[in-house]
Amino acid sequence: MTAAGPLVLADLTRTRLEAAMLERGMPAYRARQVFQWLYRRGVTRFPDMTDLPLALRQSLADEFRIPTPSIDRRDISDDGTQKFLLKLEDGKRIESVFIPDTPNQTFCLSTQVGCAMGCGFCLTATMGLVRNLTPGEIVGQVRVLADAVDLRDKTFNIVLMGMGEPLHNYDHTMDALRILTDRYGFGVHPKRITLSTVGIVPAIERLATEDVMPNLAISLHATTEDQRGSLVPINKKYGMADVLDACRRFPLARRERITFEYVLLDGVNDSPADAHRLARLLRDLQAKVNLIPLNPAPGIPYARPSDDRLDTFGRILADEGLTVSVRK
Repeated sequence: MTAAGPLVLADLTRTRLEAAMLERGMPAYRARQVFQWLYRRGVTRFPDMTDLPLALRQSLADEFRIPTPSIDRRDISDDGTQKFLLKLEDGKRIESVFIPDTPNQTFCLSTQVGCAMGCGFCLTATMGLVRNLTPGEIVGQVRVLADAVDLRDKTFNIVLMGMGEPLHNYDHTMDALRILTDRYGFGVHPKRITLSTVGIVPAIERLATEDVMPNLAISLHATTEDQRGSLVPINKKYGMADVLDACRRFPLARRERITFEYVLLDGVNDSPADAHRLARLLRDLQAKVNLIPLNPAPGIPYARPSDDRLDTFGRILADEGLTVSVRK
């Protein structure tokens, strides 16, 4: 054991766990079994990993630990969506959501406590950034939710659309994706994972080179630079034109699409003119649009548009040839 105490195993990719075990005199190949116990079976106590030698289990318990978020609150809506308030080891709290859209059961994960992006319509933005989540805390949400809704050994999708900006916590987010997609772990195919970003251009370009590449979603929310700058402050650093150019360079297979998320704000960005501009902006991209009627909250100075305005906006996009969905 190091002077700093046991190493957090849940933060380690399998490659890093193999290296850490080897450094401590343990056989590296046993990392595959540890991963299977932790992620496939949900076992967090080393003594319970019964196909490992007893001496190795004791060594693992001495050298490593596996903290797990706890459920502080669980709310279930009429449509079956479940929102979890999870408490982390240091007492900080994050939200995760289970969306039971048959056949695509989906976990919505957070990547930070709070957020530094400051988007004007987002409740999390009012917190500011408290801290980044570790890889183990990001994956830990899946471990907890999978057990809570009985999906540990079943197929599910993941969206990184909870609290925080995933690309602002790039390295930890990518390590979490490597753990989630590991064939000895959850084995989630990268194309079942969607990462949502407000558009940190250098990080999008870096993501385009990764061995684990999720689906990309861009939080656009506007159709002019001025409009987006007032809603999404980072647009002043990475303008909408730069973000869209990065999307054009992002590697996509022929049938793949980048999702453009668009929060509709009453009287702000929901006019027919906005819809036509959005269609023109995305015309040369492999794109689909996810419309999100604002969920009003205290402290948010915007309102939800009427269903008629939402329908008109969506119809214009569809008539322009775009694939359109509306988030629940």
